[in-house]
Amino acid sequence: MSASVGARMNLKLRVWRQSGPDQPGGFMDVDAPDIPEDCSFLEMLDIVNERLVAEDVEPITFAHDCREGICGTCGVMINGRPHGPEAATATCQLHMRKFRDGDKIVIEPFRAASFPVVKDLMVDRRAFDRIIESGGYVSAPTGTAPDANETPIPKDVADFAMDAAACIGCGACVAACPNSAAQLFTAAKLGHLNVLPQGQPERLRRSEAMVETMESYFGSCTNHGECSAACPKEISLDFIAVMNRDYLKAKIKNRRLASQT
Repeated sequence: MSASVGARMNLKLRVWRQSGPDQPGGFMDVDAPDIPEDCSFLEMLDIVNERLVAEDVEPITFAHDCREGICGTCGVMINGRPHGPEAATATCQLHMRKFRDGDKIVIEPFRAASFPVVKDLMVDRRAFDRIIESGGYVSAPTGTAPDANETPIPKDVADFAMDAAACIGCGACVAACPNSAAQLFTAAKLGHLNVLPQGQPERLRRSEAMVETMESYFGSCTNHGECSAACPKEISLDFIAVMNRDYLKAKIKNRRLASQT
């Protein structure tokens, strides 16, 4: 049984420690006694770090920012699962009451060649930035903002775009995929632009550029579905199907244009 409400628990952590991207790493066993079950996973790491500092041990490095499940910075592997045991929950929103008194918890960084370890649990996710830079935006002339109702958008289109825009870019999809593929991330970033009227002029160019940039950094999708299962925002695999369709259209169009020159 889990501890009662407001109770405290004693845990044993096995944490990955690595001083730098080119340095060897290894696990360190850390006792974590007297942890409030109502604190978040990151707050638990804060408590552990305060104790390590008091013992003159270097604290565990981990990435975080908003701690509200929005920024996507906090992801780590917890007992072999991105973000831990709770579905649709980012690491920062995972509470210790999901664990039991006496549990042993293994904490690692996301494992993917495209996400090199910076230090301990922090990884470099700039490969995602390269994908966005290649086309994850809408080009528009400068000037005053148009009225909100100037461009009508059907509700089903708006809903589709909002579902795609829920992606926080945490990288759990890459960490969960046996191929370290980034199709779900890329498809979400394409999906929320490609269906809107403002995104139509660059739809095919955007699709081709972002998919090919993705392929240069990440593995290929083989439809395991682990990405969607691990996603804290439950991004659907349907977005990958839409992305593949748009990419195919872009390649066909470019081949036709090339044959006419």
